[in-house]
Formats: sequence, structure tokens, C-alpha cells
Amino acid sequence: MELRDYRAHDALGLAALIRRGEVSWQEVFAAGCLAIETANPSLGAVVRTRFERAEREGLQVDPASPFAGVPTLTKDLLMGLAGEPMALGSAAMREWRATEDASLVTRMREAGLVILGQTATPELGLMGITEPRAFPHPRNPWQPDHSPGGSSGGAAAAVAAGLVPLAMAGDGGGSIRIPASHCGLFGLKPSRGRVPLGPMFAEVWQGAVVEHAVTRSVRDSAALLDATNGMDKGGPFPLPRETGFLAAMERPPRSLRVAVSLGEPFGASLGTQLDPQVREAVEAAAMRLSQLGHHVEWAQPPVDGEALADSYLTLYLGHLAADLAWVAGQTGVPVSRLDIEPSTRAIGRLGRHLLARDYELAKRYWNRVARDMAAFHERFDILLMPVAAKPAPRLGELYPSRARERLMALLGIPGVSWLALKGGMLERLAADALRMTPFTQLANLTGQPAMSLPLHVTREGLPVGVQVVGPMGDERTLLALAAQLEADSGWGDHLPVPPP
Repeated sequence: MELRDYRAHDALGLAALIRRGEVSWQEVFAAGCLAIETANPSLGAVVRTRFERAEREGLQVDPASPFAGVPTLTKDLLMGLAGEPMALGSAAMREWRATEDASLVTRMREAGLVILGQTATPELGLMGITEPRAFPHPRNPWQPDHSPGGSSGGAAAAVAAGLVPLAMAGDGGGSIRIPASHCGLFGLKPSRGRVPLGPMFAEVWQGAVVEHAVTRSVRDSAALLDATNGMDKGGPFPLPRETGFLAAMERPPRSLRVAVSLGEPFGASLGTQLDPQVREAVEAAAMRLSQLGHHVEWAQPPVDGEALADSYLTLYLGHLAADLAWVAGQTGVPVSRLDIEPSTRAIGRLGRHLLARDYELAKRYWNRVARDMAAFHERFDILLMPVAAKPAPRLGELYPSRARERLMALLGIPGVSWLALKGGMLERLAADALRMTPFTQLANLTGQPAMSLPLHVTREGLPVGVQVVGPMGDERTLLALAAQLEADSGWGDHLPVPPP
């Protein structure tokens, strides 16, 4: 199979070729390996490969399975493969190995996906960019001096460059939708608990983290969700396996009531400035929806953006402190001696001084926002707004400067971390961390499904996604709408895959 032919199909398209006998799964496998070997040295999306193991696993694939031996990649975070490295983007975990397969990995294999390797992530998945100190920085295939976003930046770069047709990803505050937006892909964050995180984890970040994928096509995302959804043994969310996500795309959605917002409540307290081309993308999407027969109305979601950011960062601090303690336990290295990035260490120190009372109050605010959004969706079926305030940043643009890291290192002085929290350090962290991407955390806190749609490309040649948020548990409406917009816009014809 020629690389040109391999890159011309989505995952279900490749699977159909295999089932019809037009190509063998071995030919598709070889093309995937060649694509990685050819492009990844300059792209930096894949941190390690496992071609020999993957080839043996491919021999066990049922050709009647949904993906029939199609290659994919997992993210180097949470998605453990038994006996194999999972570094979480950190030098501190470089030699660590998972003891068992993640439930999601098991379901991927049952669906016929063959895992060729792992993709880059920022350290512990903490940033909206993917620039870990311990691993190469993936480049945006649209413009290599720009970032693919994060934390699933390696996954998005790999799919946009044609290494694989879909790559697994995770989203705790926008980490599927942000890189999907920056790389011109479809990115769905399912509802809270829809996809299992076991057996190593139960819930991550109080359920804010949900795993799924970045894909070229909507149908790949829907078929994958059909195959992987539902609780596993001991899971904290009683969501049984459901079907019908792919079938939901078979007919257009009913006329939807669409609320449109430029996200002003989310970014005002952070000093967010919306790029004119992001505004243009949202407005054009709203017009397209209206032309497709949906009722479109400008309306702001009932959210206090400053309180939302503070509550999100409060739990972010608490979980990072806990994560570092877990890393220390897994590696046998004290937290104070872990080989981690200065910003990670500084934020972890703040988290160690967080009061349990403040942590619980932050979580209660999440629940209040979820109730308010449920009431909002009684009036509107979906909410349309930006994914990020600007197109993809340049590499290095958003990573903490050396001067900033030196300042954060002062948090190691006894008593300084506690004083910093009392003195408003949380608010300053919120502004620094979320100013460019304040619009995606809402769906993580409320648990709602949300997606990034690749409907716009700037005059400078960078993609800009638009975000659609739906009611809790209603992925089917989102997928039906996404399929309608995909067919109307033809976005799948415009990926920047490299020449064969």
C-alpha cells in the first residue's frame, strides 16, 4: 500500500479495504510504520514505537471487528500497556512500566485497533501546549514553527500529518479540543465517566478527565465511542455500555436551538483578548448552522468565569500534589528529588498547602455550575463558542520563561507557598494558565460532552476550531450535528498531510 493511499482514508475506510480484501492488514500496518519512520524525526509526535509487538498483536485481530487491524497510537499518559513504559511526559517516570493494560487499551484491541506507539504529552498532562523537557516537542503539521497544542499535542500532530487516521487522546481541561482546533481535526470530549479509566485509576481530577481520540472524520470518533464506552469493573460512574453513536450520524439532527457566545464570561477576568479570526470562525459557524435550518441566538451561558477558573485551578493544584506523591511512591524517589520541571514542582508545592476545605468548596462550585448549565439547556440544545482565544501559538511562546521559573522556584522557601496562596497566587496562576484557553474547562467541570469542529482556516494558513457543548450524556446529538457540518463543509479534504 502506497503512503498516498494510506493517508487518503480514515480508519473505517482502511478497515473496509481490509475486509473487502483489497489490501491486507499487513500492508496497512507497514504503511503506518513507514509513515511514522518517515515523518516523525522532524514532526516529534511519537515518543516511542512498538512495531514488533504491534505486528504480533495484529495477527490476533478479528477481521470482522470495526477497525480490522487499522494502526493507531496511544497517549503517553494514563493509557497503560502491560510491561511497557509510560512516562507521563516526565523524566521522573522515564523508566516506569505499567503492570497491566488499561481497560481502554483492552477495548481498543477488541475493536481491532493495532497500537504502533505512544504520542507526546506535556509533563503529567498539565499544559495546553506539548513542550516537555524530557521529550521532543511535536510540531504543528500546518506550520512547523507553531505548536499543535496540548495536552494531546502529539496525538493531534500525528493524525494531522497522516501518521495514523486516529490517535487516542485525553481531556481534563480542553486537552482533546485544543489540539484538535490547532491541527484542523475533529475532537470529541465525551461525557464524564463515559469511557473507563481503570484499572489503574478510577476517576482522574474528580471526573474532569475523559479519554477518547482526535480523528480525521466524525464517523471514526463515533465508531470508537461505540466500541470503548461503558464502565469497567469497579468504575465509579454507573454508565453501562451503550450503542448507537455511529448510527446517530445516519440522518441529520432535528432543527436545534443554538446559543452562540464569544465566551466573554470566561475570559474577562483573565484578560483574554479574542483574535478577530477566532471571532470570524464562530460567526461563520453560526451562519452555517442557520443556513442548515437551526435556530441561532446569541446568548451567554450562566457562568461566573472568574469563579470557574479559580475552582478549576484549586482542584488542579490539589491533584498535582497528589500525583507527585503517587510518582514518588511508584519510583521510590522523594518528591523533593523528583526529576520534574520547575513549573511542575512549584505548582505542586502550592497544592501541598491547599486546605481540604477550599478543595471541597471548589468541587461544590462545579456541581452548582452543572445545575445552572442543565437549566440553560432547557432553553438551548447546544452552545457554540470558541475553543481557544487565538490560533496555534508559536513553539515556546506559552511555555514559562526562565525568569518566570526562577520566580516560581522561590516557592521552595519554607512558608512562601502558603503565603503565596494567601496573597492571590491562585488567581495569577489562573490568568497565566488559562488566558489563551479559558473556554474549554466548563465542559470538564460540568461533565458535559463537547467537541471541536475544524470549520475555519486563517488567512495565514492555520486552522481554528469552533466548540459545541451539549447537555450531559447527549453525544448522539453532537455527533449527528458534526456529521451534518462535515458533509456541508468538506473539511476532510484539507489536511496538511506531507507528500509521500
